[in-house]
Amino acid sequence: MLDKTGIAKRIAKEVKNGYYVNLGIGIPTLVANFVREDIEVEFQSENGVLGMGPFPLDGEEDADLINAGKQTITALEGASYFDSATSFSMIRGKHVDLTILGAMEVSENGDIANWKIPGYMVKGMGGAMDLVASAENIIVAMMHTNKKGESKLLKRCSLPLTGVGCVKKIVTNLAVLEVTKDGFKLLERAPGISVETIQQATEGHLTIEGTVPEMKL
Repeated sequence: MLDKTGIAKRIAKEVKNGYYVNLGIGIPTLVANFVREDIEVEFQSENGVLGMGPFPLDGEEDADLINAGKQTITALEGASYFDSATSFSMIRGKHVDLTILGAMEVSENGDIANWKIPGYMVKGMGGAMDLVASAENIIVAMMHTNKKGESKLLKRCSLPLTGVGCVKKIVTNLAVLEVTKDGFKLLERAPGISVETIQQATEGHLTIEGTVPEMKL
């Protein structure tokens, strides 16, 4: 199965030339490290940065240059900085081509829960609710199961929702899946992972058509 870096590498293949992309906290932040060098992409952070680059090397961090998750980042040539009002105007105005988010749960109809676990202290929703309400192309990066081995791809989310019917595609440590009107559709499987393993790890309805190829990273 894939590790977090492998998930990020696979999602990076979804990033197209000329895209404006917002990266959520966690696995999505790694995607910027693996985008093809022959395309131009603008990464946006809702705290007011456009033109983020890969994470800095050890010893080259600038504590004043951070993303929305308070991680130190780099800025590409031509990057710009602005206030949160301008940043969210960009998001709400649908000027972001692709949003990549982490999730605690995703339902078979594309609902996402990624901001709150009742009874636990979490950082808060951040810009997630604005992003899922405004973006037309949302990819989720997540582990297929929780620490107990229970599926996180469900018939219905059990946690408070961030957005309803908004997720288009999911990349997990086991598979790439598309959200369709009939539930999850299996597109690719992680190297060495069988279709049966993915079926057992998916609670929601899973459609499988023909031979499912392995991911190419």
